Amino acid sequence: MYKFYNANPLKKFEEDCTIRAISCATGRSWDDVYNTMSDLAQYEGTMMDDRDFIINYLDSKFKRVPYLPRNVGQVSEMYLDSILLITMNGHICCSKYGTIYDTFDPRDREVEEAWIVK
Repeated sequence: MYKFYNANPLKKFEEDCTIRAISCATGRSWDDVYNTMSDLAQYEGTMMDDRDFIINYLDSKFKRVPYLPRNVGQVSEMYLDSILLITMNGHICCSKYGTIYDTFDPRDREVEEAWIVK
């Protein structure tokens, strides 16, 4: 299942999928996640949308799911008891108990990695 979700406080459609997804998965505000990620990226001397930065951040906070050669919809359905952050080529979304939250429906996109938040 898919539900539209845009945590951007101004309801803008920006390239902020990491901020939106982490906000959704953790219950933290968009502003709080943005500030945290921005501060950490600045400390590390990188951009907060850098793929390696994001993966390292997620690895430091959450448990990575073993390799999943499936699409986003299938992975979401496999983890009905969990909250996940799921990456795909150039994007990340949140799955809560089998429902994918995002600004578009990514169910058919191939999963790269996933992390269990809860």
